[in-house]
Amino acid sequence: MFEKLKSILVEELSINPDDITPDAELTNDLGVNSLELADLVLMCEEEFGIEFNEEDMHKFITVGDVADFLEETIK
Repeated sequence: MFEKLKSILVEELSINPDDITPDAELTNDLGVNSLELADLVLMCEEEFGIEFNEEDMHKFITVGDVADFLEETIK
């Protein structure tokens, strides 16, 4: 799941793949702003056929948080 998420971050948000680790913070380390986070959520919803709610989005601090959420939700 991490690798799929990493691919989305690189392709869609033009983030350097070397900067993307499970512990990398979306905003502080990768520079993802709130609009880009919303775009990321929409891309993940489309890619994985799931829906996020607003409460879930506020839990996403690191790339690992998003990957863990996706793994739990897609089971």
